Amino acid sequence: MTSAEFYLEQLRAESARLGEVARMGLEPAVPSCPGWTVESVVRHVATVYLHKVEVLRLGALPDPWPPDFGTRDALELYDEARTAIVDALVAAGTERETWTFNPDDKTSGFWFRRMALESVVHRIDVEQAHDVVTPIDPELALDGIDEVLYPNLGGPWWEEGDTEHPVDAAVRITADGRSWTVRADATSVVVSQGAEGDVAAEIFGSADAVFLWLWGRLDASVIQSAGDEGVVREFRARVAECTT
Repeated sequence: MTSAEFYLEQLRAESARLGEVARMGLEPAVPSCPGWTVESVVRHVATVYLHKVEVLRLGALPDPWPPDFGTRDALELYDEARTAIVDALVAAGTERETWTFNPDDKTSGFWFRRMALESVVHRIDVEQAHDVVTPIDPELALDGIDEVLYPNLGGPWWEEGDTEHPVDAAVRITADGRSWTVRADATSVVVSQGAEGDVAAEIFGSADAVFLWLWGRLDASVIQSAGDEGVVREFRARVAECTT
């Protein structure tokens, strides 16, 4: 299992890079987030960080939320928030009981991983806006694939059939020698580690390409696939329902 120290290192590095690129200009549009500018991303990430500071402090969702940050300078707010989330995680450690959206992990350790991955996705957003994209740590990208498949996609969100993309098929994802098998229908998604069983479609590529495709930051030209292309499209659409 990836260590909390690794996630903190990545959170510090990714959030620093996001801030560095944002200072190149807040006005450019973000290609993968229609209607958003770099400033929108900066304010969003700052608000996410500060929300998790409160979650860790309270052990529960803060209510009411959010405060009115609209009058704050975006970069000043962001700098305060990125310092605050690192400090809050260090103070909490990994075993504090708290609210999370993972049915299998209700500890503060969950937020080490989530905040590192939140940061890298939005770092890519601002880099794409300024056309200065840099690589993702391969270990973080692989872990990001794992997270987006579970709990984001494979959590208990679909029991009411609340999806426009039931998929109703098995899909295999392989990146950098690691595989996941996903079986989806209208009311459930089950994610298994490994490459056992028959599937309707396979998706493969480098870890960073697959990770960014799953998050809608790159299009399907960066991955390879085999099998039913309709299933691949529906699968990506199902992921989008739980990541936007």
